[in-house]
Amino acid sequence: MRRKRSGKLLLEVCVDSVESAIAAQKGGAGRIELCANIASGGITPSAGMITAVRTCLSVGLHVMIRPRGGDFCYSPAEFSVMQRDIIAAKKFGADGVVFGILNSSGSVDVGRTRSLANLAHPLSVTFHRAFDAATDPLQALEEIISIGINRILTSGQAATAVKGVGLIGKLIRQAGPRIIIMPGSGVTEKNVQSIIGRAAVSEIHSYTGVSRKVRGTVTADAIKVRRFIAAMNE
Repeated sequence: MRRKRSGKLLLEVCVDSVESAIAAQKGGAGRIELCANIASGGITPSAGMITAVRTCLSVGLHVMIRPRGGDFCYSPAEFSVMQRDIIAAKKFGADGVVFGILNSSGSVDVGRTRSLANLAHPLSVTFHRAFDAATDPLQALEEIISIGINRILTSGQAATAVKGVGLIGKLIRQAGPRIIIMPGSGVTEKNVQSIIGRAAVSEIHSYTGVSRKVRGTVTADAIKVRRFIAAMNE
């Protein structure tokens, strides 16, 4: 059964360059997530990159706070880097930050996550796909809500959001209005309706669905962003 929704959906586009950020905004993206090294799942971009992208954008800019690729269990030194990177993101004009910390058991590191969320205030905070490595997603959802985080980016603990849409729908129903559940991973203009049709989403995150190869790198494409948004809001 198709889920009812009101209004247009917001598309967040993940980018790692000034060129991509400009193209995504031109195509109608409602928000940009800025990362470096997307191939590793995204890490914190440089201060210079944040500043340059902020100068070019009028839409929301959320900055990835992740000191390295790999797992989401961070040492005290890495946590200190994350704290400093949040302060820098605020200084250079970010509207939000994106991070996630787990314990070695796979539970949410509530204490350090809350500390970073408090440091980020009043910026918007997204708990990223570290959520998809949590051992108990429903418990993790409640813990993240208790911290006061604004949204969770998730593929429903599957390789792609299409494959994990069952859990995504369950998370949305459990969360209600308390937090935004934003599907991401492998979402394209060809499959976005299969997610929207099964889960009452309000925001969508995409990278692969709105990009093209340019000089050996993957760059956002304004025309593809427009097509994606049109498909998303059919």
